Amino acid sequence: MTVKLSSFLHFAGFGLSTILFRRKDPILGTIIVTDQCNLHCRHCSVNNITGILYPYRQIKREMEQLYAQGIRILFFCGGETFLWEDSGKTLRDLVKEAKQMGFLIVNVVTNGTFPLDLPEADLILLSLDGDRERHNRIRGDTYDTIMDHIQHAASDNICFYMAINQLNQNAIREVCLTAKQMPNVRAVSFNFHTPYPDTAALALNEAEKAACCKTISEMITQGAPVFNLKSAFPYLIHNSFPTPCHQCAVMENGRLSTCGRCIDVPGLCEQCGYFFVAEYTLLFRGNIKIILEMLRTYLKYL
Repeated sequence: MTVKLSSFLHFAGFGLSTILFRRKDPILGTIIVTDQCNLHCRHCSVNNITGILYPYRQIKREMEQLYAQGIRILFFCGGETFLWEDSGKTLRDLVKEAKQMGFLIVNVVTNGTFPLDLPEADLILLSLDGDRERHNRIRGDTYDTIMDHIQHAASDNICFYMAINQLNQNAIREVCLTAKQMPNVRAVSFNFHTPYPDTAALALNEAEKAACCKTISEMITQGAPVFNLKSAFPYLIHNSFPTPCHQCAVMENGRLSTCGRCIDVPGLCEQCGYFFVAEYTLLFRGNIKIILEMLRTYLKYL
């Protein structure tokens, strides 16, 4: 995927006007197509609560609503997105329709246990939570299946998506090296575990976050394709970045939330572990280091 000049200019204009006029309009939207999932990961608090595959017509209306609000970067998320189907439509149809509707970037989040035949997506963010041993400890015996699906993927549009927690904090290097070695993997993006009440024990303390950020920084220096910004690491370590991110929105079953679906959980927003939230909030506050590093990073991997 290469960002078109027109798309780059659109995002640049949005960012400039947001910084100058302190706008709170969203640019990035996520649609939850289902919370149904074929896995029961140890760090996940949002799977199989209803098990509903939301109807196609509803999802299309949600896409239209987000587009009308000015959102141009769209994520499809779950549950497990590749489980979704309705009225003869599949996830691929949703991606194609989003593109036709005018979204400039359309990404999909998946656990990688289904064949990755989706070249229409700009990025497939695939959850990989360590080497074989640690990943399988968190997600069940899925590592080898995922590796096979990556090797046979239809496109090189895959980005690893790792949530760092107490179970896998020492596997950052392995995930970076795997991303670097696999032709179909473009980059790896990290998050810290966000401590929902039922998974709070998996959260890292500041010293552990600092050690993880040091490892990530070392891997970037060694040429690992990391899709995160080192300038944001101090803010992530201390949870000192502003929340919520008003430039992000999540739609789930007709309900629109600012930033994320966890925003209503008391105290959770202040413990946010999402790297992109820190990066976006600092970007749209006009942080010069973030702006320059984001330009270099995004132009490299998008």
